[in-house]
Amino acid sequence: MGLKKTVITELPSMVRNTTEPVQKTCYMSKSKFTTVSAAQRLMDSMEIAINNMIEEVKKPVDPEAGGSARKAELQSIKQTAIDCKELLVERQRLEQMVKELKNNGEIENEKDYSGGFAERFSK
Repeated sequence: MGLKKTVITELPSMVRNTTEPVQKTCYMSKSKFTTVSAAQRLMDSMEIAINNMIEEVKKPVDPEAGGSARKAELQSIKQTAIDCKELLVERQRLEQMVKELKNNGEIENEKDYSGGFAERFSK
């Protein structure tokens, strides 16, 4: 049928006087999941994370912090900026992958043309 049965076990509610776990059954369609839609959702989440990181980097350093506290805060800001840059690069790669999937239906292998003419066509 194309449906996948998943059983989720939850801890009992505080309102109920039981120690028995409550089971819920969820049916998820296998045909609903696609790589393109998952990649698009991931890109949307990455965009939110990038925006949050940018806002974090924008925050001013506490002027009253001195010595090691100030250094730690600056190091934290620097690390957040580096993480944000890396996430941005990964989002760009993911965006390219989605573009290739939509155009070709598959992901192209990365091409390495660092060698000469013969090396390019030897594979």
